[in-house]
Amino acid sequence: MRTYAWSVVLILALGALPTRSPAADAAKSIPLFNGKDLSGWSYFLVDPDVAMEDVWSVQDGLLVCKGEPLGYLYTTAEYTSYELVVEWRWAPGTEPGNSGVLMRINGEPRAIPRSYEAQLQSGNAGALHGFWGMKLSGDPARKREITDHERLGDMVAFAKIEANENPPGEWNRYDIRLAGPDIVLRVNGKTLNEATDTEVLAGPIGLQSEGGEIQFRKVELTPLD
Repeated sequence: MRTYAWSVVLILALGALPTRSPAADAAKSIPLFNGKDLSGWSYFLVDPDVAMEDVWSVQDGLLVCKGEPLGYLYTTAEYTSYELVVEWRWAPGTEPGNSGVLMRINGEPRAIPRSYEAQLQSGNAGALHGFWGMKLSGDPARKREITDHERLGDMVAFAKIEANENPPGEWNRYDIRLAGPDIVLRVNGKTLNEATDTEVLAGPIGLQSEGGEIQFRKVELTPLD
């Protein structure tokens, strides 16, 4: 009887202990943009005479991309599987344009590098692209392919399921899950794309300069082991 009583006490005590605290979960996240400077980032531009600071800058805690010339900012660290949060908006009072979140960048630097892209083009956020022969499988009804394109190589793309962006000038949130061969894209809390059969390799994460001033206030990564 005494053994049973102690067992009950032990079970109740263990049950009162949290398995994982919110602080422990938050500690796993890595802020790729620190809100102060561009530490941990490098860049590529099609015009080698243009400096990074002429295109990307930090203003009032925001990462600002002017949008010209064509190129991309990329992390100096490489990542394979992760959850990525990107919060962005088109500069208020300006014409919205084009950009993208690049993942698993590999190969030689070029205007559009070999990579996967979570589209940021205004009105098209949630579309998914694989450039220069990057493998990608998904819903055949939303699939589009281009062969031997001068800028994109062999490209496969999957259109977004529906639109879910806020009006230009307002903030949006991308939740990107890239886990092994699988990709899921969520925009403002809604799943807009899912694909699989991706190439599983380590590569930088990039933010495109592709026309139109775009601003970022959060770029945060949680590694998936």
